[in-house]
Formats: sequence, structure tokens, C-alpha cells
Amino acid sequence: MTGSLPDPARLVLADGTVFRGNAFGARGVGAGEVVFNTSIMGYQEILSDPSYAGQIVAMTYTQIGNVGTNPEDDEAIRPFLRGFVVKEVFEPSNWRSRESLDAYLKRHGVPGISGIDTRALVRRIRDGGAQVGLLSTDPNSDEAELVASAKAEPGLDGRDLVADVTCSEPYSWDEGLWQGVSGQVPRPDRPAPAYRVVAYDFGVKRNILRQLVAHGFDVTVVPARTSWQDALAYEPDAIFLSNGPGDPSAVEGVQDTVRELAARKPLFGICLGHQILGLALGGKTIKLKFGHHGGNQPGQDLATGKVAICAENHGYAVDADSLREAGEPVEITHVNLNDGTVEGLAHAEKPLFSVQYHPEASPGPHDAGYLFGRFREMVARHKAGESVTGAAVASGRTAPAI
Repeated sequence: MTGSLPDPARLVLADGTVFRGNAFGARGVGAGEVVFNTSIMGYQEILSDPSYAGQIVAMTYTQIGNVGTNPEDDEAIRPFLRGFVVKEVFEPSNWRSRESLDAYLKRHGVPGISGIDTRALVRRIRDGGAQVGLLSTDPNSDEAELVASAKAEPGLDGRDLVADVTCSEPYSWDEGLWQGVSGQVPRPDRPAPAYRVVAYDFGVKRNILRQLVAHGFDVTVVPARTSWQDALAYEPDAIFLSNGPGDPSAVEGVQDTVRELAARKPLFGICLGHQILGLALGGKTIKLKFGHHGGNQPGQDLATGKVAICAENHGYAVDADSLREAGEPVEITHVNLNDGTVEGLAHAEKPLFSVQYHPEASPGPHDAGYLFGRFREMVARHKAGESVTGAAVASGRTAPAI
């Protein structure tokens, strides 16, 4: 990145806007929906979050790359996003760094562009809505052709991106939370007794799995297309529905599976898992103008009035009116204070609840981390034969102080 002029790069939007900057990361062309993330920290976790499949991510914070990258902070086996946009890219200066951001993106085949006016890009997306773009690091590409390609590129609506990110085979996960320089919590340190959970992988983040282990679960991760019969064959005490990318209504067959599981086992969903649960309960989802992507979204618990600062990454939301019309006794438990969209739901008769935001957020915020404890409490009470509902647990009416 020093000693010679950087190669040129261009970010072209479907509306014809062209941003010219400097290439870093892999060389090539990436196409996807352009979104912006407002987090100050955690760019590696953002890069490796499978929920960004099919998208080009622009960071609003200007100084990116200064802590490098390391294997421990990856949220998945590899990044699935199509491109990365920053104002300035820095060489790493951190004792945990094992690889620079530039080298990390090169290794994973993700093109990047730096040196553009990210404020202008964010304002265009915020005011005009999310749109498809192309990020090209080919100096010989024709801008008019790039614009035409961007206009022809499909958006996220109707596309099943979960199929691109889910695991191919079931696997067990027993890695706990990181504890600074001392490493991970070993398996025996989990709370006892352990409860079995089957986690559906729609693009699951590793820190979700770590949180489940840390809260006393034996975790088996299964592919998104796993039937409800095959899931129950593991004899789980509960079901977990993970985060993931794209349009929830396009993930074929999963709604029926979740509907069957919800009739038989306690269930907790996060992000895409929350949306799929909403669909399974008879609701609908809507596309947001530019989505919620960042670590500073205000989510209000309607039962207590308390507001948590939440990490979020989604372009769709459960439509509240459709849930009310579906006939299921479902409560809206949390809302986003910026736009009033649904951030949580729970069943008033069954042990089911879900949230749109990420209580496992790494590196943070951690305001909502207590929800994993409430999930464990719900599973424990259900297994003990008690009558417990998702609405009571999500609101804290049955859960102990945490």
C-alpha cells in the first residue's frame, strides 16, 4: 500500500452514480446491493457475517484496518459479501493481528475500494434507498458498461441466499466464549445440566454458537433444509433459528418446517430466524428502505419500557399488521425506536420468542445478551413440565434476574 500509486477502482450504482477511488483487497468485480454499516469497531466480524451475502458493505467510520485481522474474530468460515467500501484503509497496529485487511480480502477474493466520499454514498443510500452496485478494480473497464451491468443486476427480493451460506452437513459445536488472553472457556465450564439444542444454520454467526454453549447447551448445527423429522431425531430440548442473508420469504420450505417444530419444542430465533418464525406464524415481511446495519440501533422492550442499544444487520422486517391479522396469539415485544419496526415477537401460548437484533453481538454492544439466559430458562421450565410461554419469558415475567 506504500511505495507506488494505488490501482484505481470504481463503485458504480444502478442510478448511474460513479465513485472513483483506490483499489485494495482482491482484483475483480463484485456486484450486490450496496448498504452502509455505522459500527466503529468490529469490521472483521462484519466482513465475515454470512448475513451480508449478496451485498457490498460501506463503512461509515473512516479509519478501517488499523487492528488487522485474526482467525479468532471470524464469524464464519469465510466472507460472503461482494465488496468492501471504506474512506481510509490502514496498516495494522495491534498485538492480535495476524494479517492485514488488504491481505485478508485478497485471500478471500473480496474486492475493496478506498478513498471515496463515503458520506456522499451514505446520503444517497439513505435518501434514495438501497440499490444494486458494482465494485470494479479493473482499470480497463468501461464506466457506461459498468452502469448498464449494475442496472441489470438483480436485487435481493425473491432470492434464496441462505442456500449459498448454510452448512452442507450437520456438525457439533462445543467452543465457548473468549476470555481475553486466556483463550476460550473449556467445555466443562458450561452451566449444568446441559440441554440439547438443534441450531438451524441460515448463515449462523459463530458467536451465537459460543453463547449457546456458554449458557449450557449441547449444540448440533444442521443445514437450512433439514426436515423437522430429522431435527427431532436428535432428541433436542429446543430449537434455535439463526441469522442469515436476503429475503426471508424466498427461503423455500423452511416456513413449514419451523411451523411443525414450533408446535413441538421451545424455540428462539435471531434476525432471519426471527423473520422466518414470523412467516411461520402467518405473518409477512417487508423490505426496508435501506435496512438497519450497525451497532447503535435503539430497541425498546415494550413490557418494561427499557431501551437497549443493539447490533443489527437486516434489510427486511416482520410486518406487525400481518401478524395481528394472522390469528395466532403473538405479541410484539420489542420495537426499533428509529422507525417503529418490529424488533421482537413472542407467542402468548407456546414457548416461542425471537428478536430481530443480535444479542450475541461481537465485539458489542452487549445490552441484550441476557436473552440467551432467558432462552435457557424457558427450556428448563418446559422440560420440567411447567407451562411457560414465549411472551412471559421474553418480557422477563418468569425469568430470574440476570
